[in-house]
Amino acid sequence: MSNPASAAIVHLTADFIGASAQQLGDQSLISGILVSAAGASGMKASGSPTVIAHPDGGLSVILPLDGCHMSVHTMPSRELAILDVIALPPHDPQRAFDVIARRLTARSVVTDIRTRG
Repeated sequence: MSNPASAAIVHLTADFIGASAQQLGDQSLISGILVSAAGASGMKASGSPTVIAHPDGGLSVILPLDGCHMSVHTMPSRELAILDVIALPPHDPQRAFDVIARRLTARSVVTDIRTRG
């Protein structure tokens, strides 16, 4: 019998390169994308998205999830968004990534997936 507590935690990161500067500065859009992505992957938010607006128009949006988190840091001047998703079993961060990739326009996306613990 497998022990769910011993299942691997999955950490997904992605760089959205050549993303729309207009999208990257839109607080409502980025927050909404994170909430939708969490729901699609079955992760339950343990709070509302926290949005930090930076003087250069970039955003840091953090969504706390039960036991983990999802965040996006945007840099409109670089046309770059950096995604960070940590998912506890049995949730799949790839589902969250898929939602975000469909909603953010980017020229290219570089991802990395690692197991933790």
